[in-house]
Amino acid sequence: MDTTTVQAKRPPRPQRRPPSRPSSRRRTLRTNITAYGFLCAALFCFALFAWWPIVRQVVLSFQENNLVDEPKWVGLDNFRTVVEDPAFGQAWKNTITFTFLALLCGYVIPFAVAIVLNELRHARGYLRFVVYLPVMLPPIVSVLLFRWFYDPGPGLFNQMLDFVGLPGLSWLDSTDTALISLVIVSTWMNMGSGVLIYLAALQNIPGDLYEAAELDGAGIFKRIWNVTIPQTRLILLLMLMLQIVATMQVFIEPYMLTGGGPENATVTVAFLMYQYAFVYGGNYGAGSALGVMLMIVLLAVAAVQLRLTRDEKR
Repeated sequence: MDTTTVQAKRPPRPQRRPPSRPSSRRRTLRTNITAYGFLCAALFCFALFAWWPIVRQVVLSFQENNLVDEPKWVGLDNFRTVVEDPAFGQAWKNTITFTFLALLCGYVIPFAVAIVLNELRHARGYLRFVVYLPVMLPPIVSVLLFRWFYDPGPGLFNQMLDFVGLPGLSWLDSTDTALISLVIVSTWMNMGSGVLIYLAALQNIPGDLYEAAELDGAGIFKRIWNVTIPQTRLILLLMLMLQIVATMQVFIEPYMLTGGGPENATVTVAFLMYQYAFVYGGNYGAGSALGVMLMIVLLAVAAVQLRLTRDEKR
């Protein structure tokens, strides 16, 4: 019998099936569960350290609460107490003035410094480090450093004025110079972050736009006005909102340098909140009421910024 005939009559061997793979829906579900698992820690931290204090503050604003005795609901009495305080209007006036002066210095100067650093070709990394160095220092260290700078006797600033033949100033003891002195400290402490953000935005601007502007005969200021600012408009709007939110919550500078003086010239809303809670007999309800007012103002600023940003994207 022919071997080929025998081999032809043998049944075919069963083929091995490839190992089953999970369906695409199962893989997607597994990926999402893993992603949400990593997000749980961040959501928990936000809920515990950001959202819960906001809710707690709103509740405290309607209570008479010293965090020891049983709280008592008082309705809007805390808000009336805050509004009737003579320091209330002065605190808002100082806060708005500080915000305006800080925008003139802390918003314009970092943008100008970023433009200069973007044009440099040498020592750029070193200069970035020098500009960002104050941000890496603890705020208390920077404030204590400037306290020595402002010393009316051996302070650095008065020594510089004496060197050029000008009389010294009572930087922190005069109602005319106390607030602007705090603005200088705040600008020096926080300028580095803004410079790096602006510098990153400037480096994303196509060079062809500047070359076209140069061919049209535009000088450096026209190039900044017609190319740089329009190309970084969204970043400028975002930084404007962040600057307003940060400066309206100023606390460390008046607390460490002036204590709200002289003559309440540097009392801010955040500093007045601290006084209600920890100086005026633990009136946490009034301090929380003032915090709720500040939060409403900042939410309004954020809403305006979001509206402007949405219009720019369109």
